[in-house]
Amino acid sequence: MEMMILGILAPQMHCEWRLPSYQVALITSVVFIGMGASSSLWGNICDKYGRRFGLMISMGWTLFYGLLSAFAPVYGWLLFLRGLVGFGIGGAPQSVTLYSEFLPMKTRGICIMVIGLFWALGAIFEVVLAILVMPTLGWRWLLGLSTIPMVIFLILCLWLPESARFDVLRGKREKAMATLRRIAKENGKAMPQGRLIANQQNVRGRMRDLFTPQYLSTTILLWFLWFACTFSYYGIILLTTELLQDGDECGVTQGAKTEPTCSMECKYLSSADYKEFLWTAFAEFPGLLITLVMVDYIGRKKSLALCFIMYSLSILPLYACIGRITVTVFIFIARAFIAAGYQVVYIYTPEVFPTETRALAIGTCCMMSRLGALLTPFVAQVMLRTSVYLTLSLYCGCCLLAAGMSLCLPIETLGRGLQESSLQQARARATPRTDLSNDRTHSTAQQ
Repeated sequence: MEMMILGILAPQMHCEWRLPSYQVALITSVVFIGMGASSSLWGNICDKYGRRFGLMISMGWTLFYGLLSAFAPVYGWLLFLRGLVGFGIGGAPQSVTLYSEFLPMKTRGICIMVIGLFWALGAIFEVVLAILVMPTLGWRWLLGLSTIPMVIFLILCLWLPESARFDVLRGKREKAMATLRRIAKENGKAMPQGRLIANQQNVRGRMRDLFTPQYLSTTILLWFLWFACTFSYYGIILLTTELLQDGDECGVTQGAKTEPTCSMECKYLSSADYKEFLWTAFAEFPGLLITLVMVDYIGRKKSLALCFIMYSLSILPLYACIGRITVTVFIFIARAFIAAGYQVVYIYTPEVFPTETRALAIGTCCMMSRLGALLTPFVAQVMLRTSVYLTLSLYCGCCLLAAGMSLCLPIETLGRGLQESSLQQARARATPRTDLSNDRTHSTAQQ
């Protein structure tokens, strides 16, 4: 929802406050500065104090400053408050950490993709809300009403349990057992026989654990892949606004986009622009289907590489002078594949790191991804006005490099159980396992 807000807000601020393109880009970038600054912090909090606790604090923070930003009187205040909104949103990816730790191995990939469904619904909700609100009430009401989902989430947190894996790791075995009994009861299943055994970890969430020889190459490769996903995904959303606003003018794809010099030349989003926005938002659903077909058949690494390659191929036709409908079709295809890639990297990351550093790993990956999101407005909204060819080439080149790096990841996590600690993973590599894993316990309780 946040990215759709920024895509919709940019032309409005450009015209209403007569902002040059770099100041419009800063409205987008400051959100990602906040996300990048806080992502590893939220990951550390979730690894030390609990996944549920970190999520509730981050979403409460986002709700508060999201409402305040609707009352921003001037440009400077809007930048400051949206930056604080981004700081809170930096904790949102920890929902994947919490969710993945409840899932059995055989359905983990598919279940995590369900989160992508709500990502798509959020984007569509934001566009529909803008269609209803922007023509009559304006952008302030749009920002205020966009906080409604966070209110709903905080209410539902009264029902949300803490991760049983996390409780076991910090020595709270009875609390973990109570959570598992609740899961079994709600699913109409009996608890499996036996005792829940895991090594207690008093030291969790240490940054240096991500750079041990066991995880060094994985960490570095994933940092770039998250960067590429976010740089390309948010880039195509911002390009949607920029390219569609110019309609069928060939100058959009053959030269440089010009900077309006007075308010009379400003272009507010029209009803046709909102409809195109809505159509491209629906690209998230084919992206989910693509992921569903690939991820459990050809594996995580090959699926991610294929998504990056197809995104680059979909960008290539935009070099030519093509009509508005054709531009929309290729943007739709590109967004579908990069959305699929985003889902794959969200599936892979919690699978490859152990419970003791999982939240921190996702947090640092998100921090690097926000660097991509921070840079992409200056490419899609500022560089585009200098050279469309260079802009498109940057997105294509970045994704082709990411495709190659996806195949270089050292571990394929398809069919691999979640690891509780790096020591457990080292033992699993050294000797075959004969005991029942926590994945089987979770699977029996939830089936």
